[in-house]
Amino acid sequence: MAPTTSAAPTPRPSGDPSMSDPTASAPAPSALVASAPTASAPAASAPAPSTPTPPVPADERLRRWRLVLGGGDADGTGRVLTGTDAAVDGALAALYDRHPDDHGHDYDRDRTSTGTGTGTGTGTERSRTAGLGASVPSVVRWLGDIRAYFPAPVVQVMQRDAIDRLGLATLLLEPEMLAAVEPDVHLVGTLLSLRDAMPETTRETARAVVRKVADDLERRLAARTRATLTGALDRSARTSRPRHRDIDWDRTIRANLKNHLPEHRTVVPERLVGHARAARGVRKEVVLCVDQSGSMAASVVHAAVFAAVLASLRTIATRLVVFDTAVADLTDRLDDPVDVLFGTRLGGGTDIDRALAHCQAGITRPADTVVVLISDLYEGGARDGLTKRVAAMKASGTQVVVLLALSDEGTPAYDRDRAAALAALGVPAFACTPDLFPEIMAAALEKRPLPIPAD
Repeated sequence: MAPTTSAAPTPRPSGDPSMSDPTASAPAPSALVASAPTASAPAASAPAPSTPTPPVPADERLRRWRLVLGGGDADGTGRVLTGTDAAVDGALAALYDRHPDDHGHDYDRDRTSTGTGTGTGTGTERSRTAGLGASVPSVVRWLGDIRAYFPAPVVQVMQRDAIDRLGLATLLLEPEMLAAVEPDVHLVGTLLSLRDAMPETTRETARAVVRKVADDLERRLAARTRATLTGALDRSARTSRPRHRDIDWDRTIRANLKNHLPEHRTVVPERLVGHARAARGVRKEVVLCVDQSGSMAASVVHAAVFAAVLASLRTIATRLVVFDTAVADLTDRLDDPVDVLFGTRLGGGTDIDRALAHCQAGITRPADTVVVLISDLYEGGARDGLTKRVAAMKASGTQVVVLLALSDEGTPAYDRDRAAALAALGVPAFACTPDLFPEIMAAALEKRPLPIPAD
């Protein structure tokens, strides 16, 4: 809990629109707190869509606001927490109630003194700031507690906050710490950045964490990606002598409008247009060129998974190139996304022109090649090299796609001048979510306008 102060307390992260405001000036309550269990009554089942949501009782509103605001004389709720509520508050306080001059108290000791930590204690109000300190056992127990109190997406948010706010990255080098965390894309990025400092005893545990995230992503994205891109490849191949079930009727009608017979209200299909049967050989080439600077960690993880999926399509020849100031071709590792990820080195400078030059040198069929540059465009190399290189690729017939990010986090900070220069060449730069990426690639393979998301 925050120490007593006359100033208004800093609320924990906000976001539950269902609550009324008991003080008329308090901020919206926490999404974390909204997930906390109620000690006095079991959770009610969700009402049917036609049933109005009943109002939240005043006592329950105070309970939620107390958990959001963190206690102290200034929170204005006057609510005392016990049992599970005290345990939840202790876990939140250990992360969100620290001050810059507070080096952290022992979470285990505070947890024991309040009878919290299992969700069944009879804890009482805490009178001082908590903290996680620098103890691995303390952090592991805290991780276990938050997994007991909150759903997985909220746990992942709290883990990221703990790493950022409390500087716990070095504790991830301990096997017992890694075994306790909830794996997600951001954790993988942190582990990859710590790879060189990782002791041998931790490496296998770290690989297991990375593999779980990579496998989860592949299960979510692979089937749709394969279906979308296989369809795009089939549509991109045309024939004038299709089998009946392969006829593209829309294109056939358009091609024969000159043979329209109004009196018969019909079009004579003098020339058929259809989809060619899928070829067994390689028909398209895709080059993923990925910036591995620290800010692009989530994009690197998603790109590695997509590269492995693309490499599984026999009609697409896939290359994966990652870069900072140096360039690494990881194409020979595409059968395993985990090997790809451990082949990257997050951090360092950026030389985009050098990376694109490497990609360009390996292109043998420009008209059948799509180059996907994933970067925030902050260039540390030749200032005008990027735009000149992209212009040269386009002139040769290569399709170039520039993604500022490949993640669910929205558009990152990026070099707007270079983005504008690329747009002037007809190559817009935009952020892309993993779910949209298959459609982006399908449009690029078919050489049709890209489905650029609205800002």
